Amino acid sequence: MKRKEFIQSSSVLIAGSLIAREKLFEIINGEKVYGQNEKRYKLVKDWVKADAATLPVNDCHEMMQDAKGHIVLLTNETKNNVIFFNKKGKLKGTWGHDFPGAHGLTIWGNNEQFFFITDTAKNEFYKTTSDGKILQTWKYPVESEKYFDPKRFIPTETTITKNGEIYVADGYGMQYVTHYDAQGKIKNIFGGRGDEEKHLDNAHGITIDYRTTPETLIITDRTRCCFKRFSMKGEYIETISLPGACVCRPVIKGDYLYAAVLRSPNLDNVDSGFVIILNKENKVVSVLCGSEPSYENGKLKPFSQTDKLFKHPHDVMVDDEESLYVCQWSSGKVYPYKFKPAK
Repeated sequence: MKRKEFIQSSSVLIAGSLIAREKLFEIINGEKVYGQNEKRYKLVKDWVKADAATLPVNDCHEMMQDAKGHIVLLTNETKNNVIFFNKKGKLKGTWGHDFPGAHGLTIWGNNEQFFFITDTAKNEFYKTTSDGKILQTWKYPVESEKYFDPKRFIPTETTITKNGEIYVADGYGMQYVTHYDAQGKIKNIFGGRGDEEKHLDNAHGITIDYRTTPETLIITDRTRCCFKRFSMKGEYIETISLPGACVCRPVIKGDYLYAAVLRSPNLDNVDSGFVIILNKENKVVSVLCGSEPSYENGKLKPFSQTDKLFKHPHDVMVDDEESLYVCQWSSGKVYPYKFKPAK
């Protein structure tokens, strides 16, 4: 091959390689753009303006935005279980030293807001004021007659109805979802381990889906790589299959459902996580740091990690400007990552 032909051939190969790589993310003005279709984002570098030595985090389990616009981070670091940032990453406050297994965070209410926190180490969940005063504590639901050992109750997540009723998912324990009334008394219990569609395995997260009429519950079945939809009475409705994606809690903002994916299945202790976004029709429209969504004969092809930005993403939060925040488990005690929508 002549030198000119070799250079031309090599240029084509290099260009092809760049195109192949850019299918994982676009490069615009020197910046990576993560995700596809209508949900594409740029990473905001050095978002948090804090010192990890004086403001440590351990496992960054979940995040929410409060009524003041603060980004609220829950960590199982007992020097500061709850950390408040503004959207520019400036520290606004901390509280909490009593939750060594802090895992699930739900903020409920309008003008006066309350925090619901699950603790997997203490086998309890709590209702607190926004400044950290514990108002109510729930231990294992002995009245349900499903539990005979308090250590078998390991709650991972709550979701709260508009009138204050509580659903708590026992994602690391016996896999039941317990429904409490607004006064905190048990109304119902459903799910649990088993092989039927109504059963759950690693019911890691739960949320109320107000996009449906009437509203429904979406519950994580992480071991089986799916979400399951239930009625508010605990009746199984459907499974949303997400092959290759061990999803954490479902997060709904507008018409979309967002979820951090801890890892792909059969890859214990391997850094393999990403973030997925589904539309109202339960179709995956975007994947950050994972393979693009692809359907064949109506079935979703399995996902895998394609970019090593994440280690074990544990939750994703969407703020009032549509920016994403991703916090992680067992990832070197890093602060959450922020992504802004790509223009």
